[in-house]
Amino acid sequence: MKVAYAQMEPLLLEPEKNYSGAERLVKEAAEKGAKLVVLPELFDTGYNFENKEEVESVAGQIPDGPTTEFLIELARSLDVFIVAGTAEKDERGGLYNSAVMVGPRGYIGKYRKIHLFYREKLFFQPGNLGFHVFNIGIAKVGVMICFDWFFPESARTLALKGAEIIAHPSNLVMPYAPRAMPIRALENRVYTITANRIGEERGLRFIGKSTIASPKAEVLAMGSEDSEEVGVVEINLEVAREKRINEMNDVFKDRRPEHYII
Repeated sequence: MKVAYAQMEPLLLEPEKNYSGAERLVKEAAEKGAKLVVLPELFDTGYNFENKEEVESVAGQIPDGPTTEFLIELARSLDVFIVAGTAEKDERGGLYNSAVMVGPRGYIGKYRKIHLFYREKLFFQPGNLGFHVFNIGIAKVGVMICFDWFFPESARTLALKGAEIIAHPSNLVMPYAPRAMPIRALENRVYTITANRIGEERGLRFIGKSTIASPKAEVLAMGSEDSEEVGVVEINLEVAREKRINEMNDVFKDRRPEHYII
């Protein structure tokens, strides 16, 4: 199975232009054989909002809003699965930093970011749906968003729920995640796909360096710091399904949760 990140530079408050940019990159990944493509956090809206009104002007419902409808049509036309970050407005007007997963047969599910970073707390409500793993037939895919990586419990929860791949839409500004994600992959024996953005927005600079890591902590692909691009690699899911380190150690069976602080 081939998987990909699509590293792009979203334009703030310009969803239609961002759809065009995402479509170009996802098509490129599909042409290279990718069956799962991950887009950045808030790929359709940009990130560095000035106020809540700006978020409300571009947020949409899931799955009935324009962004999810665009992604569904794109996934169907290219016969791929897509995970993408978007600003969600629920039926009561609540705003969430969310990710949506779609595939050739349409809408699959969504995740709402649990660990909000910095000024996100001014605009979004914390996620209330928990961590979920979506079985897409060819793989079991868990989803987390950006700052969730900072909390090892995020990836561990997804792995314990059966994730073989963790899709990680991001808008990273701190330099640590490209180094840390291979460790998240190693300690959970999963593949991770971090799709980051590039560029600068109202003085906030994003670091790029989208990363695909293996269950052995190998960096299989890493993006540049300043270019829109796709990274496509072939993965072997059997490696993610094998949790034994040797004949006497298993990363899950050896856990001693009765001694952990929760």
